[in-house]
Amino acid sequence: MSADHQHLNDLHEQAQRWLDDDPDPASRAELQAVLDRLPASAPELADRFAGPLTFGTAGLRGPLRAGPNGMNLAVVTQAAAGLVAWLTAQGGTGPLVIGYDARTGSRAFAERTAQVATGAGRPALLLPRPLPTPVLAHAVRQHEAVAGVMVTASHNPPQDNGYKVYLGAQLGGALGAGAQIVPPADAEIESAIRAVGPLADVPLGPRGQLLDDTLVEAYVQQAVAVIAPGGPRDLKVAYTPLHGVGAAVLTAAFTRAGFPTPPLVPDQAEPDPRFPTVAFPNPEEPGAVDRLTALADETGADIAIANDPDADRCAVVIREPANSAANRDAPGWRMLRGDEVGALLADHLMRRGRTGLYATTIVSSALLRAMCTARDLPYDETLTGFKWIVRAGGGSTPLVYGYEEALGYCVAPDHVRDKDGITAALTIAELAAELKAEGRSLADRLDELAAEFGVHHTDQLSVRVDDLQVITDAMARIRAATPSTLLGEPLIESQDLLPAADVVILRSASARVVIRPSGTEPKLKAYLEVVQPVVAGDIAAARRHAATAVAELRAEIAASLGV
Repeated sequence: MSADHQHLNDLHEQAQRWLDDDPDPASRAELQAVLDRLPASAPELADRFAGPLTFGTAGLRGPLRAGPNGMNLAVVTQAAAGLVAWLTAQGGTGPLVIGYDARTGSRAFAERTAQVATGAGRPALLLPRPLPTPVLAHAVRQHEAVAGVMVTASHNPPQDNGYKVYLGAQLGGALGAGAQIVPPADAEIESAIRAVGPLADVPLGPRGQLLDDTLVEAYVQQAVAVIAPGGPRDLKVAYTPLHGVGAAVLTAAFTRAGFPTPPLVPDQAEPDPRFPTVAFPNPEEPGAVDRLTALADETGADIAIANDPDADRCAVVIREPANSAANRDAPGWRMLRGDEVGALLADHLMRRGRTGLYATTIVSSALLRAMCTARDLPYDETLTGFKWIVRAGGGSTPLVYGYEEALGYCVAPDHVRDKDGITAALTIAELAAELKAEGRSLADRLDELAAEFGVHHTDQLSVRVDDLQVITDAMARIRAATPSTLLGEPLIESQDLLPAADVVILRSASARVVIRPSGTEPKLKAYLEVVQPVVAGDIAAARRHAATAVAELRAEIAASLGV
């Protein structure tokens, strides 16, 4: 028997064992159809059985399809059984609270998780309908749950789904109460998942207790309390949830806070797992907010806001005239970079007298560090991800604000200990309304920050790949032949964070580059920053110089990576 034939037989046996254990008739039929097309379907079958989805610090995330290398009812049943077993082994008591978005399969996966929990004798609390991820994170704290599960793939493509785990105070500690898991919990849960036996032996109970809108009301009430009462509220905001689940909660929060109810992009207002009007359901992707800016023009909006589909991220779009110092493109609407929104929110909180720790990640701009240094406020920098941001400083100083450049902001860590696109939207609206009352804008405030701290121009080199080996090769190349200069300046820092993280950091006197694979998508990312002082008050010239330098830096790094 040839090696290829033996491999095909082994695959067929694996698939048959999976079929015999799969509790979902629909996915069994799907996998059977693949088997029926053998040998032509051998590559597809091999991909489905290349290995199980790995439970990491972001939980599970993958394409909706039958087999161990996909998101389906069998994988979710096994993951839930492993999680519940781990919670029991850790001595965790109390309910498991479960939320879900509107993606294909999300509700079924959430209900199955609840059944596994109750089947093991643990109370399960199910959110009443598809809701934003921050509502689930809030619910973990609100209900003093031992843990929480959110079924979502966030801003991944439509064919994906995912499974994120949060811990309560009992197992997560004070810093991790209502936050995503960090090592070693992820590896321990993964081991518990692999130890689960036949799925037919996993006991299933009822679907748990269905929570009512009291939970959502509590979230909205606390979200509104994040901003100061009685401030200016004359602000027109155009909004899109990008076919996700943010609209009802965000509009309720804005209305409760006293803002006019934001008009919604009509054909993106309702949840739709197909995401039919966007190439990728991510506000950062080209064209994703075109309908939003059209609505902003139509309604005369002052600013425009987009959430990603599970509403934990927030994108802000501002109107800039041709003579604006911040304008880098044609007159009209410009989406602010995450670092720009991050600095605006931090500055706003500082001006309001919020003292405590301000934190961001190694891939974010150096501007927050400069602001904290100048204003004598504690600052910390963490690895990428809010699971690290909310644990910044190790508890030595209470965290009051954290952000990451990928449009994630935590303006109220005691409310939601994770990124929260609803409270971020409220807070940026509060700032914009205050500035409007003074005859100014968010662009004006960015100019003020540039004049004080210099232009911090950030951008990305982002390469989406079909073959993950491309990323592996590029990281090996930059390590084997690390540049000695950036933009002609000698390096003053060269760091390789292996084995703790697959990250390379390069820094010169005026430039910085952080290179890493994405943790959630098949992308290689290089985060670029150039700091350009403002001379003689000419902010526009400083911005032009910085933009030119970043373009040169992108070309340098692309060549070094071979991409």
